[in-house]
Amino acid sequence: MTQTAAAAGRADAYSIPLDKINVADPALFRDDTVWPYFERLRKEDPIHYCKESQYGPYWSVTKFKDIMSVDTNHKVFSAEARDGGITILDNNAAVSLPMFIAMDPPKHDVQRKAVSPIFAQENLAKLEGLIRQRTQNALDALPIGETFNWVERVSINLTTQMLATLFGFPFEERTKLTRWSDIATCELGTFGIETEEQRIKEFQECGAYMSRLFNERAKADPQPDLLSMLAHSESTRNMTPEEFMGNMVLLVVGGNDTTRNSMSGGVLALNQYPEEYRKLCANPALIPSMVSEIIRWQTPLSHIRRTALQDFELGGKQIKKGDKVVMWYASGNRDEEAIENANQFIIDRANPRQHLSFGFGIHRCVGNRLAEMQLRVLWEEALKRWPKPGQIEVVGEPQRYFSPLMRGFEALPVRINA
Repeated sequence: MTQTAAAAGRADAYSIPLDKINVADPALFRDDTVWPYFERLRKEDPIHYCKESQYGPYWSVTKFKDIMSVDTNHKVFSAEARDGGITILDNNAAVSLPMFIAMDPPKHDVQRKAVSPIFAQENLAKLEGLIRQRTQNALDALPIGETFNWVERVSINLTTQMLATLFGFPFEERTKLTRWSDIATCELGTFGIETEEQRIKEFQECGAYMSRLFNERAKADPQPDLLSMLAHSESTRNMTPEEFMGNMVLLVVGGNDTTRNSMSGGVLALNQYPEEYRKLCANPALIPSMVSEIIRWQTPLSHIRRTALQDFELGGKQIKKGDKVVMWYASGNRDEEAIENANQFIIDRANPRQHLSFGFGIHRCVGNRLAEMQLRVLWEEALKRWPKPGQIEVVGEPQRYFSPLMRGFEALPVRINA
C-alpha cells in the first residue's frame, strides 16, 4: 500500500462518525486498511458497539487488557456453539459446528485433553527432523532469480504436509486438507464458494472421508496421530457426528491457516522493515524471538467471538445478555499501552511472547509450540541458503484474504536473488 493510500485510509477512519465504524468489514482486511480504525477505537471507544453490519450488531473489544478479561471469563462470555460460537460469522455452516474451542468447561477440557499429547514437547522433538527435511526439500526446489508465489510454493506446501502427518492422512491426497481449510472460514464469493449449500456439500465429503479414517483407527491399535487419539480417548470416541465434524474443522484450520499465514507474513514484514532483515542476517540467533514477533505482527486469527450469558458491564459499557462480543486480537496486538512500539516490527523485543495471537486462558491454541517450531525451522534453513539481507525479496503487492477472521494471503510474489 502506498503512503498516499495509507494517509487516505487514515483520514477516512478519523472522519467517519464513531457509531458508524464497522471494523468487521472484510474489505478493510483485504486492503490492509483496518489499522487506523482499530487505533481510533482503542483511543476513543475501546468497547465499541456496531449497530449494523453484514454480521448483525456486535461489540468490539480492542484493547489488550480488555481482551484478556473477556477471554478468561467463560462464566459470562460463552464460546459454546449453541450460544453463537467463536466467530462473528453467524451463518457459516462449518464454523457453527460444536468443537472443543467452541465449548466451555468442563466438556472443553476433556475433549482438548484427548488431542494435546501430540503437541507435547517430546513428540515435537521427534517431529523436528521430519519438518527440517521437508523444509530443506521445499526451499531447494525454489527457482533463483524468478518470481514465484511464496504462499503456494512454501507456506501451503509445508503446512499441508505437516497437517497430513498430524492426521495420519493419505499423503498423496493431502491437498484435500488445504481445500477444506480454505472453505471452512472463507466469505461467500471467495475460494470458489458461492453459496452456503456448496460449502455444506463439500464438508459432507470431508466428514465422510474423515469418518472412514476415524473408524479405521478405532479398530486398530492406538497410533500417535490426531484421528487415532480421538478414536481411542474415552471422552471423544463417541462424539456426535456434529461434534466430530466440528473438531475436524477446528484441527484442520488450526493446523493449517495460522502457521501458513505466518510463514508468508514473516517474509513480508522483513521486506517492509529492511533494518530488521539486516539485524536478522547479522545475528541468526534472533530467529526464535523473531518467530514470536512474526506471529504477533501477522495475528493470523484476527478475532475470536463470545456471547454474553448475562448482562455485564465492561469498560463502562452495558453489555446485554445474548450480545455478540468480538475480541479483536489484531487490535490488541497493536495496543501501545500493553506493547511498547506495538506498530513496529521489532525482532529483538524484550518480551516477544507477550501477544494475543494464540488466545489466552483455557482456549489458548493447543498447537502453538508446533507452529513456532515450523516457523523457526523455516527461517533457520532459509538463512543457511540466503544469508544476505533482502535476498528473499517481495516484488509485488500481496493478495490478502477478503475476511475479518483469517488474516492471510492468497499470493505473495517473491524473487530470490543469488
